[in-house]
Amino acid sequence: MLDKQLLITVLALAIFGVVMVTDASVVDATRTFGDRFYFGKHQLFWIFLGLISMFLVSRFNYKLLKKFSLPLFFGSLILLVLPLVPGIGLVLHGSRRWVDLGPLVIQPSELLKLTLVIYLATLLSIKKDFLSFAFAVSIPVGLIMLEPDLGTAGIIAITSVIIYFSSGAPIRYFMSMLPIGGLLGLIFVLTSSYRKERLLTFLNPASDPLGSSYHIRQVLLALGSGGILGVGLGQSRQKYLFLPEPATDSILAVIGEELGLLGTSAILLAFLFIIWRGLRLAMRTNDSFGKLLAVGITSLIGVQAFINFSAIVALVPLTGVPLPFLSYGGSSLTISLTAVGILLNISKNGGKSAH
Repeated sequence: MLDKQLLITVLALAIFGVVMVTDASVVDATRTFGDRFYFGKHQLFWIFLGLISMFLVSRFNYKLLKKFSLPLFFGSLILLVLPLVPGIGLVLHGSRRWVDLGPLVIQPSELLKLTLVIYLATLLSIKKDFLSFAFAVSIPVGLIMLEPDLGTAGIIAITSVIIYFSSGAPIRYFMSMLPIGGLLGLIFVLTSSYRKERLLTFLNPASDPLGSSYHIRQVLLALGSGGILGVGLGQSRQKYLFLPEPATDSILAVIGEELGLLGTSAILLAFLFIIWRGLRLAMRTNDSFGKLLAVGITSLIGVQAFINFSAIVALVPLTGVPLPFLSYGGSSLTISLTAVGILLNISKNGGKSAH
């Protein structure tokens, strides 16, 4: 039967996200568009599209996705190349992650995350072949690093490894490649002044308070100002042009300032609940494809939330990773809701998961 607890939790987060996006973006929206509700209204539109997509993918049997996993994966790979094409890709903040379609701006890497999970669940449910797995993961990771988007590449890599281990595949091949992957990652960071600066800022946040470390210092100031109970909904001071990206990557900092430790703890518990329901669903699903698909989608949401939380409290470098269901962004929100729709589908059609 349909996992109503999962559905209610996700809907609550998404609705709360509209409130917080509207709140956090009020200054930027008023200054740029003359409409304090500009970003909130757009977030509502994307929720509407996401809910339609969630409903549609929850209606048919999820096992049909296995038949279309390869064309879905290849199609998203083609879309992933488009941001790198001059004249098609949209450059924002020095990165080529978006495609401008006129009325809509999409981020193909968000779609790729979901289609890769579907493809890996299909591949590893048929055969536990490490080379095929490594080839399927390395291509999109390489393309995303060219954008560059180290945060999304990390999410894809970690989620893929979780799916690989969950399939029962032998780990000896993966372990043999781990030192090589680590070395390549280090070279990739050190050969880019931008990524190297982020790493050095993480190691020494006080190094450049008005430059490279400005963002994380403003984030920590927002969290510290909130204390236990927060300064009150709508009362954030940091959103007044002090905190960079208050409605996207840094929305948790605004939540922490306005609702305090209790507010951020409630958000964390909501994500832990989603992870628990997703893994519980995977354990109660009969077929291996459904198990791996549930594990992959749950990991995708959980890893992204974990990285965002960790970056906001300075446990990892700031990576520009949005918080699922809460951060402003159409592609991320729509794909996240679609992914939840697949989980709901598995809860209805996954054998033991229906009881």
